[in-house]
Amino acid sequence: MTQFIEIGALDDIPRRGARMVRTPMGEIAVFRTATDQVYAVDEWLPGKAGPLSNGIQHGHCVTDPMRNWVFDLQTGEAQGADEGRVRVWDIIVEDNRVMITQDVLGQERVSA
Repeated sequence: MTQFIEIGALDDIPRRGARMVRTPMGEIAVFRTATDQVYAVDEWLPGKAGPLSNGIQHGHCVTDPMRNWVFDLQTGEAQGADEGRVRVWDIIVEDNRVMITQDVLGQERVSA
């Protein structure tokens, strides 16, 4: 079962906007759509793209500000003729709080 850690309030991310979160596993771009869906992907595609949190969000996609490549926020896959993918992180919203998988801590889970 996936465990989550809180990273902030939903209201901290503007609709159709993003925020960047620094973690032990690297920088992660957290996006909020116009319909309040939240997605988390790696901020950078090594050597090719980013910072994705500065990109233009449209629907469930973001356009990379450096190369104009389009990435699906649900799958991390590049769209159209673009190639590559960014890692997608599990994320949920409960009681207006945004929580991301604790896997971003880069350590094994400790069972109680």
